[in-house]
Amino acid sequence: MSHVTTHVLDTARGRPAAGVPVRLERPASHGAGADGRTGGWTAIASTATDDDGRAGALGPERLAAGPYRLVFDTAHYFARTGQQGLYPEVPVVFELADEDTHYHVPLLLSPHSYTTYRGS
Repeated sequence: MSHVTTHVLDTARGRPAAGVPVRLERPASHGAGADGRTGGWTAIASTATDDDGRAGALGPERLAAGPYRLVFDTAHYFARTGQQGLYPEVPVVFELADEDTHYHVPLLLSPHSYTTYRGS
């Protein structure tokens, strides 16, 4: 299993959000601050959520501690499901502090809002 996984639920439709493209990124080696908030990002892996809204095969089994970012292509998902969304992309920056712990970062999504949290 990947060190980082995600699960996307479409709260407006009351079901898993299948087919959401998602990328796992880390700060680019040049131009990025130690916090990952400045400079560019480099993609590590990409996939799309499965029929249950899950992305379990998202990158390597082990990652070094540091900042990472999940980028959800919500415009693609909303267009495919006939919804008009406010946020065409949802970037979620997080700190991977424990290299020995699995990180699950779910996204609750609707056309006009989103929420994320540290899952289990």
